[in-house]
Amino acid sequence: MKVAAIQMVSGTHLPTNLARAQALLAEAAAAGAELAVLPEYFCLLGRKDTDKLGIQEALGGGPVQDFLARTAREQGLWIVGGTLPLTVGDGSRVRNSTLVFNPQGDCVARYDKIHLFRFDNGTERFDESRVLEPGTRPVLFELPARDGQRWRIGLSVCYDLRFPELYRAYAAQGADLLLVPSAFTHTTGQAHWELLLRARAVENLAYVLAPAQGGLHENGRRTWGHSLLADPWGTVLEEHAEGEAVVLGTLDAARLASCRAQLPALEHRVL
Repeated sequence: MKVAAIQMVSGTHLPTNLARAQALLAEAAAAGAELAVLPEYFCLLGRKDTDKLGIQEALGGGPVQDFLARTAREQGLWIVGGTLPLTVGDGSRVRNSTLVFNPQGDCVARYDKIHLFRFDNGTERFDESRVLEPGTRPVLFELPARDGQRWRIGLSVCYDLRFPELYRAYAAQGADLLLVPSAFTHTTGQAHWELLLRARAVENLAYVLAPAQGGLHENGRRTWGHSLLADPWGTVLEEHAEGEAVVLGTLDAARLASCRAQLPALEHRVL
């Protein structure tokens, strides 16, 4: 199955971001991708954290959800919508949510980012908990590919990558592909991005597809990029460093089975 990680450099204007996402998704579909995954915050990287609150949507409808559903139908794609802010409670906080749309435009899965990023090196300071409410549970969905193969896919977002127990839970449910839409900072990405992604692939003998924000944004923030596809042996099959891109790669069920047969580590778990 051909898949696409969509790399973006999202700005502060929602309609512009959606237009860029639409063009990149159309490019992925034209190249034969069945599944395309957008990065975290694809719809908005605001000037301040609270800008997310201004574009929040209730689950079931809104400009971003309507865009994802419509584009999935028009392009005949499975689309994993990076993340968008979904309303909880009185709207003073939101969930950073990943929604999955099938080619008919139906929303078939929702994952809310569980681990909220906090970082302070004296120069850069981030604390997502100021406006985000964490999710509480892993979410896995099945994708029936055109060739009849069924792929079990585990959802995660960005900072979740540092918590291997989440991915082990997916492995225990038979996950074949792990998705990590992200907006890693340049500082943390340069240090840990590829290392962590390859580790998650190796320890769970699964493909990892990680679309990222990558470049200097309108708000002055710089993200690491390097969207990639890694195979179950930890080999990086495709990667793009910085700037907008459609990172195309192929999932090979025979390769997956071969890796798991040669090194049956998933059968050797005792915890």
